[in-house]
Amino acid sequence: MTDQHVIVVENLVAQFGNDLILDGVSFYVSKGEILGILGGSGCGKTTLMRHMVGLNLPISGRVLIENIEVSNNDNIDQRKAMRRIGILFQSSALFGSMTLSENVALAILEYTDLPSHMVYHLARIKLCMVGLKGYENHLPSEISGGMKKRAALARALALNPAILFLDEPTAGLDPITAAGIDDLILYINRTTGTTMVIITHELDSILTVTQRIIMLDKHAKGIIAEGNPVDLKKNCTNPTVRNFFNRNAR
Repeated sequence: MTDQHVIVVENLVAQFGNDLILDGVSFYVSKGEILGILGGSGCGKTTLMRHMVGLNLPISGRVLIENIEVSNNDNIDQRKAMRRIGILFQSSALFGSMTLSENVALAILEYTDLPSHMVYHLARIKLCMVGLKGYENHLPSEISGGMKKRAALARALALNPAILFLDEPTAGLDPITAAGIDDLILYINRTTGTTMVIITHELDSILTVTQRIIMLDKHAKGIIAEGNPVDLKKNCTNPTVRNFFNRNAR
């Protein structure tokens, strides 16, 4: 692992029951990079992300985040790594009984000793960063789907993470709203240098946002393509990859 590789996945094997999902997956993510994880349904995209953030442990292999191994049972190491990452879940996963500012404040309250007034001041700043100024006291049920994605992103940014994991950040959104989320992701990456790992199947997002991708395949149980998405769209000879990139865009 070099200083520029903030995430390293080595020979990862993931299995649920008797079902082998991923077999010997290896790749890296460079500092400040936006990496996309692509593939069809059931290929293991979300499984891979869950292993990368330590929510699941592999059968074999390992995952390093900033030289900290998260693929073991060391809770101290995992807690250190979790301080360095933020996660946006596909469903946004906001607590419905809490306001947006309370949702964002959760991680700050958990991981810092800041006084309450400072915590909520920081929560307001994060919401402002994602375009939700004035919505601090709204409940998730009172805002649109795109705004929920933005609020979940604000929560993922609460601890100023070095690395962001985003699971389908534009899924289910109309094209204009989705493009706004894409622009926001690019803005955060450009202004903060945050490394990002994005699971997505949206072609517009892939070609606009990601700098490099890995594509998983259900039958191969691993990576079948890696590289710049524009180059792969134009030049890859693998029929599965070509079909993925040359379907109709959003």
